[in-house]
Amino acid sequence: MSSLIRFTLVIIITIFTVACSKNSEPLVCLPDIEINATRHIKGGKFSFGDDRYYANEKPIQKIEVKDFNIDLTEVTNRQYQAFVEATGYVTAAERGLSEKEFPDIPAEFRVPGSMVFVSPDSSKNSSPAWWQFVPGANWRHPLGPSSSIKGKETFPVVQVTYKDAIAYANWIGRRLPTEAEWEFASRGGLEGASYSWGEEPPHQGKSKANTWQGHFPFTNINEDGFIGSSPVGCFPANGYGLFDMTGNVWEWTNSAYGPDHMRGYGAKGYDPQQPGVEVKTLKGGSFLCSDNYCQRFRPASRQAQDVTLASSHIGFRTVK
Repeated sequence: MSSLIRFTLVIIITIFTVACSKNSEPLVCLPDIEINATRHIKGGKFSFGDDRYYANEKPIQKIEVKDFNIDLTEVTNRQYQAFVEATGYVTAAERGLSEKEFPDIPAEFRVPGSMVFVSPDSSKNSSPAWWQFVPGANWRHPLGPSSSIKGKETFPVVQVTYKDAIAYANWIGRRLPTEAEWEFASRGGLEGASYSWGEEPPHQGKSKANTWQGHFPFTNINEDGFIGSSPVGCFPANGYGLFDMTGNVWEWTNSAYGPDHMRGYGAKGYDPQQPGVEVKTLKGGSFLCSDNYCQRFRPASRQAQDVTLASSHIGFRTVK
C-alpha cells in the first residue's frame, strides 16, 4: 500500500461495526497451550517463489534454509497486551507522527490513528476507496475508537508497524522470520505446491483459510464463517502443524522487499509503486484476499509494505 494514500484518503468519523463471526460470544478455536506453543522446523532446500502467478514471485530459485523454531499461530491480542503491560510500550499508531520527521504530511494525518479497510458502497458511481485513515485506530481499537479487542483476546493483533512487531519479538527473545523461512514453513513440506495444503483452490470444498468469498471489495458472502479476521487456529493446520499460514492477516517478515527474486534491492528494499520508501515483505495474504482481486493466498505470495504503516489486516509471528 503506497504511503501516498496518507495524503489522499478522507478521514472517517463514522462508527464501524464489523461482524467477526456468526457467534456473538467470544470465540476461541485453540487452547492457550497451543496458542503459546512453537514448532521446530528442520531446514532444507526448497523451491522459493513461483512462476505461475505474479511477476514479483519470479523466478523460482532453489535455496536452503537452516533449522528454525516458529510460532504455531500469529501473535494474539492477549500476547501483545502482556508485552505492553510489562514494558509500557506505545505503538506507532498510538503515538502519531511528528511534524519534524514528517513535515510534508498534513496535520490531520499525523494524529494518532491508522489504516482501516471499509467495504465501499457498490451503489455509488465514484471510484471506491476501501482504505481509509481513521483517527484513533490502533491495536486496542483496530477499526477506530468505537471498536475494541474485548472478547477478541485470541484474534491476531493488528495495527502494528514493522518496528512494533520487532519490539515484541525482542522482548520475548525471538525475531521476525526471513521471507525464505516463512515461505518454507508455509509450504508444510509440500514442495512446489500452489497452496499450503496442496492444489485444490481455497474456495473449493471445505473452507481451508480465512479469505474473502464473493466479489471484492463489495460483497463477502461469508462462507467460511468470518467477515474480518478470525481467532487464530480456526482452520486446519498445514503439514508442519502451523495455523493460518494462509489468510486471516498478512504477516511481517524481516526481509526487505524487491519487485522480483532476481537480485537483492538493498537493506531498505524497493517497491516501484512507492520509490524511496523503506519496505519490508509481507507474506500469507489476509481475510481480504479473493479470487477476483488479490489471489495472494499462497506460500509464494508477497507484498511490499511501508515499515511505518500499520493496518487492520497486518499482524506477525516470531521465530528463533
